[in-house]
Amino acid sequence: MKRLYKRWMHSWEERMTSRDTNRVVRPFAWGHEWTRNFPGADRFAWGESFEEQFDYFTQLNRHIVVHSDEFFSYDKPTDFRLEQRRVQVFFTGSGEAPKDPDETGTYLRFTSPHPSPFPENNSFNARWFPTRGKRAIIVLPQWNADGISHNGFARIFNPMGISVLRMSAPYHDIRRPADLQRADYAVSANVGRTIHAARQGITDIRAALDWLQGEGYRHFAILGTSLGSCYAFIASAHDERLRINVFNHASTYFGDVVWTGQSTRHVRAGIEAVNLDAEGLRQIWLSVSPMAFFDKFSRWPKKSLMIYGKYDLTFLPEFSLQIAEEFRRRKLDTLIKELPCGHYSLGETPYKYMDAWHISRFLRRAFGAHMQTQHAV
Repeated sequence: MKRLYKRWMHSWEERMTSRDTNRVVRPFAWGHEWTRNFPGADRFAWGESFEEQFDYFTQLNRHIVVHSDEFFSYDKPTDFRLEQRRVQVFFTGSGEAPKDPDETGTYLRFTSPHPSPFPENNSFNARWFPTRGKRAIIVLPQWNADGISHNGFARIFNPMGISVLRMSAPYHDIRRPADLQRADYAVSANVGRTIHAARQGITDIRAALDWLQGEGYRHFAILGTSLGSCYAFIASAHDERLRINVFNHASTYFGDVVWTGQSTRHVRAGIEAVNLDAEGLRQIWLSVSPMAFFDKFSRWPKKSLMIYGKYDLTFLPEFSLQIAEEFRRRKLDTLIKELPCGHYSLGETPYKYMDAWHISRFLRRAFGAHMQTQHAV
C-alpha cells in the first residue's frame, strides 16, 4: 500500500508540475549589472572568461554571507500608505484565467528599499486583513502565486486575534512587469537578478514590520511557503522582531532546489546550457540559501514550525530532512511536521486542511508563550 500511495502521489505531483505550458526556458546570464550596488561587490574583479566570472560570483556570495547584516540592511521607507482597490487574480497559469472576485481589498503600499529597473516591481504590495489586538503575521506565498493565493489564512488567523499582512513577493501579481506571464524574474537563469530579487523580498519583509510596529503591533510572526519560506527564514535570521516562524516547505540551498526540483526544470535547462553543475550553482546562490544563515538565525530565541511533504518532488524530502536535522542539532525551538503529500498537493484537499490545522495550532501556542515572556520581562 505504501508503494502504491507513493506512486500515486508522485504521478499526481508530476501532472500538477507539468500542467502549465507557459514556462519559458530563458538563456543563462550572469547578471553582473544587478550586483554592482551590492555592498562589497567592488572588492572583486569582473573578468572576461567564464571561470573569472564564476569566481566573481563565488567570492561575492561568500562575502555577502559573512557580511549579511549589511547586505540585508535598508533605509526605512517614508511613503507607507493604505489604498483601496478591486481585488484581482493576476493568473499565472496557461489555462483559462478565473474571473476576478467581486470585492474590494485594502493594500499596504510603499517604495521598496532596494528597487529594480521595473517600476511595477518597485511598489511593495500586501493585502491587509486587520483585527483587534497587537499580534500580526506576514504571509508570503509560493513562487508564481496569484493575487489571491493564501488570502484564506486571514479567515483562520483573524478569529484568533492575529492581523494578517498577505505580501506579494517581488515580480508577483501587481508587481509583475507587463511583458511577463509568470514571476520569472524572481527565479531564473539570470544569477544576479535572482539574488537581487531575494534581497528585495527580504528587505521588503523587514520594512513591512516597520509599518506594523508603527501601527502599534508588538508581537510578530511570519508564514512563508516554498520560495516564501526561503525569504522568511533569511528575514528572520536578520530581524530580531520575527520571533515566531512557520516554514511551509523548507530546503537547504537555493541552487539545490533549482537543480533537482520539477518546478524549476525550465530554469535548470538554461543553466545546463553553459555546463554549470549542481555544486557550482550552490556556490553562486549561497547568499540566498537558508542553510548559510543558521548561525544568524540562532542569535535570538525563536519558535518555529517546519512542515514538509514526504512525497515532494520540488523541495526534495532529503533536503527538508537536512534542514530539520540542523534545527535539532542546534537545539532550536522547532516543531517538525511531515505531511503525506507533495509540494503542489499540499494546496489540495485534504492536505491543505492538515496544513492549516498544524499552523493554527502552533501559532496559538507560540503567540501565547511569546506574550507571556514579554509580559514577564
